Parts: sequence; structure tokens; C-alpha cells
Amino acid sequence: MQTRSGRAVTLTDVAMRAGVSQPTASRVLNGSARKPAPPVVEAVRKAAEELGYVPNAAAQALARSATRLVGLVVQDIADPYFSAIAAGVQQASMAHERQMMLAATLRDPAQELAIVGAFITYRTDAIVLVGSRWSTPEATALSERLETDLARYTANGGKVAVVGQPMSGAHAVVPNNRAAATALARALFTTGLRDFVVLSGPRKLKTAADRTAGFISGLAKEGLQARGVIDGDFTRDGGYAAAEQAIAELSLATEGACLFAVNDVMAIGAMAALHDAGLTIPTDVQIAGFDDIPTLRDHRPGLSTVRLPLHEMGERVVELALNGSEEPVIVRVPGEVILRESTNRFRLDLNQSPPTTVL
Repeated sequence: MQTRSGRAVTLTDVAMRAGVSQPTASRVLNGSARKPAPPVVEAVRKAAEELGYVPNAAAQALARSATRLVGLVVQDIADPYFSAIAAGVQQASMAHERQMMLAATLRDPAQELAIVGAFITYRTDAIVLVGSRWSTPEATALSERLETDLARYTANGGKVAVVGQPMSGAHAVVPNNRAAATALARALFTTGLRDFVVLSGPRKLKTAADRTAGFISGLAKEGLQARGVIDGDFTRDGGYAAAEQAIAELSLATEGACLFAVNDVMAIGAMAALHDAGLTIPTDVQIAGFDDIPTLRDHRPGLSTVRLPLHEMGERVVELALNGSEEPVIVRVPGEVILRESTNRFRLDLNQSPPTTVL
């Protein structure tokens, strides 16, 4: 709202209308614990309503010594993995009477650093980072700068927690990517599958590297090697392109191979590529993913995968950030192998519950 002179209504205008001092008006409207007498509170609020005054967020934060905000940083808001975790973060934030602010880095470490800097400047009560670290020299240097900035933030009372690889000084919810991928490989072996191709994602992305290494380790425990490992983006289009390459170079249809994509969105892209190539799942080619994102409920055939409790991970990371101890706490999250129709090469009885392995 503006005054007749065209300027924005200020706290001073409200104080003059209510007949109180500016500090008194501030204590009423900015959430200070030191509240004036009820008649004064009513007069100030009535004046603010009449003038259309909008409180200043920074002033409220100073008065309360808190913004009541949780800053959430994810890598890709369109990826169901991140949106499922974000839903958990939002629910837990609301339970703690806080609002969630969301920003996406588009997997750019420099953008992540800038977003965290903005959240720090805005004095959010807590910052939650969700996503994998990169292992390139440039990304490592940016991560070191990020940890320095977050150390200053926590020294001034801020709270930090991450989902993914642990960070210095931060609470962490850490999926057991490598062990879960190993368990998936061994579970697929028990169904009779022997021929595997890995759609590995970017080699410099630590989550992708861990899942690839874990799956290959699981094959080795059964005396097997992957026929091929194909890099690609950690996206639906990356999975499509990697599957196209596998189709062209590895004679998938004639050999009846099983593709393992290191996340479900890559697996969904790979399934589309297989369909476009005229291949049938699981008759011609089998496929498995990782994460068990919510959108898999609508995909046919059902995708074999590793289930992570994504929503619960979002809730847990907020609990750590807001209620955690002074010393960083690391929570290891196991995965659960879920075998569905996409790896049903040998026509398992679908009336039975699909076999699962809990880590």
C-alpha cells in the first residue's frame, strides 16, 4: 500500500496512526517476545490494517531472532527423486511451524554456491541440501568454498543438513547406494539373469559412480562381469541416449540382456528407447533402475528397482537440522530390492508377491 504522496507505507506511519512510538509498533508487528498491553496491540494492528502496511521480513527476523524459514536446495525440481524428498522436507518444516523456500541448481555446483549464499543472507533458520557431489577439480574447489560459507553460517546459529554424501560439519541422511546396488545385482542373478549392461550416468557424479561400482561388485560376487558400461546424463534423456547406444552396439535383442540404469528416470528413458526400437520388455530385454520414484506406479511393465524411503528421508533431514545435536549426526539409509515384471524373463508367477531383499 502507498500513502497519498505515492511512497510505501512505513512502520512510522503505522506508529503515528496508532499514537505509539515506532519501537512499540515494531514489537507488535514484527513478532517480538516483548508485547505491549492488549489495548496498544489492538490499536497498532488496527492502524496497520487501515493503512495496508506490509511487515518487513528482515525486520521480523531481527525481532524474533529467527525467520521461520527452511531453505531447500535440490539439483533438479523436475526429477521425481527430488520432488518426493522435497515433499517430506515441506511436511516436516510445517510441523515445526516453518515455511520452506525451494531453489534448484540444475546440477551446477556454482549455482549451488550462489543459492546457499542467498539463503544465508536471508537468515534462514536452516539450510537443507539434497543431491550428489561431483568429483571434478572445479566442483571440488566449489565444494570447499561451500563448506567454508556453511561453517560461518553455523557459527552464527544456522543449521545445516544434507541428503547424499556427508559434508564437513553438517548432519547427513546418506543412502547406502553401493550396498543396495550390490544387493540388486545379486537378486537379479537369483532370477536366472546372467547378461548385464550398466547405464552408468556421469562418471564424475559420486552417486552414479557408487551405484555403478556396487552393481559391478555384486556381479563379481556371482562370478560375472557386465558386458558393457555406458555413460550418460543422470536424466530421462540420458537414459534414452544410453539405451540407444546399447541397442546399436551390444546386440541386446539377440542376447536377451538386462539393463541396469543407475536411477529410475534414466530407466524410464531407456524403456522408451527400447519400445521405440521395437523391443519388448521383458521378453526381448530386461531392465532395472534405482530409487523407486512415485511415478513408477503408472509405468507398465513394473520396473524392478531399489526402493529408498524418499519422503521419509526428507522428513528426517529436517528433524536433524532443527533438532539435531551440536555434533553432526549421520543417518545411513538402507535400500530395499524390489523385483517386478521388467526383469521377469523367466515368467515368474506374478500371482506371488515379488521377491524383495531388505538391506
